[in-house]
Amino acid sequence: MRSSLSVGDWEKRRGVEEDIMASLWFASLLLFSLFNLTVGRPIYPLPSKQDNKVKQPLQTSRPYNIAHRGSNGEIPEETAAAYMRAIEEGADFIETDILASKDGSLICFHDVTLDDTTDIAKHKEFADRKRTYEVQGSNITGYFVVDFTLDELKSLRVRQRYPFRDQQYNGKFSIITFEEFIAIALDANRIVGIYPEIKNPVFINQHVKWPHGKKFEDKFVGLLLKYGYKGAYMSENWLRQPVFIQSFAPTSLVHISNMTDSPKIFLIDDFNMPTQDTNQSYWEITSDSFLEYIRYYVVGIGPWKDTIVPPVNNRLTTPSDLVDRAHAHNLQVHPYTYRNENSFLHFDFHQDPYSEYRYWINKIGVDGLFTDFTGSLHKYQEWAAASATDEKSAYGLLHKIARMISSYD
Repeated sequence: MRSSLSVGDWEKRRGVEEDIMASLWFASLLLFSLFNLTVGRPIYPLPSKQDNKVKQPLQTSRPYNIAHRGSNGEIPEETAAAYMRAIEEGADFIETDILASKDGSLICFHDVTLDDTTDIAKHKEFADRKRTYEVQGSNITGYFVVDFTLDELKSLRVRQRYPFRDQQYNGKFSIITFEEFIAIALDANRIVGIYPEIKNPVFINQHVKWPHGKKFEDKFVGLLLKYGYKGAYMSENWLRQPVFIQSFAPTSLVHISNMTDSPKIFLIDDFNMPTQDTNQSYWEITSDSFLEYIRYYVVGIGPWKDTIVPPVNNRLTTPSDLVDRAHAHNLQVHPYTYRNENSFLHFDFHQDPYSEYRYWINKIGVDGLFTDFTGSLHKYQEWAAASATDEKSAYGLLHKIARMISSYD
């Protein structure tokens, strides 16, 4: 049957129905909003901000993938983008260097001067800020972080350190604060650890002063505690928010041991570089007696990898016994820094970063690796794990072929 309603009548009827539906929708939304306000929850909570969200735990079954200054082989170092890329690529920990601004804010930046990795030279308003200071026994001239406020540092833009790396991101990112760095890790969709360094504490304490006689180290630990980083290595608290605190200065690590039980790593520089605070030689701080002493304050050491296996004419020589001795003192070993480029790879690895990872993990037996290329280390470890569990898989077959070729070479 044909309806006796005219077209106009149908339009009016449809309009009334739409008004009724809209009223019902608004009433239900209002009821939902009132309910949420009653229980104190926002209507649309951000997924990463939900306290009850279950995150994938930190892997602890293989050496740690430590994103050195973020994934800085791809994106300028110590920027938010570099850290987010590293997390995306599978980093277990994101690593950063902590310095302080003139007004006492803690920032993520490696050098005490701004010259090499920012556009400071373009800022004519800061032309009179160039200074010469003594840093670790040498006079250095440049634009020093400690002579700029946080707002001034935020006005700068970061650039790639090495000219042979991708330059397309130069000038796109700013310096970030320690708190912004922490937020990146806490907002990740899985548990990601942080690995901050107390950088140049002697120099910072000389040039930056905090109220009530506080030191750089006190400010540093205070922020970690503020955001819930606490607990001994592998404790429940630590596994929920993993952290390693690192420094080249043994007195800083001893000082903060009274303030936090979070695990600490003693960094070790080149053969000819004494410690910046105690003026001890490489040979003294790697002796059995010193390792026995420092193990009461730290859970591991972070040596430059070329001091573990010294190269001659860009070829590896016989490995030292440092890793074995550290393990004998129940200390982990996290060497630095692994880089994919040919200018950093020793000839022994035939321009293959996977070959370098395999050597250090399987032969030397390290417990973590600082890498500029988080993605490549993650892919290698996934590949190695697959080949170890199933040689019939595609990854396993490729790994077996690679081993045969390597053996033949």
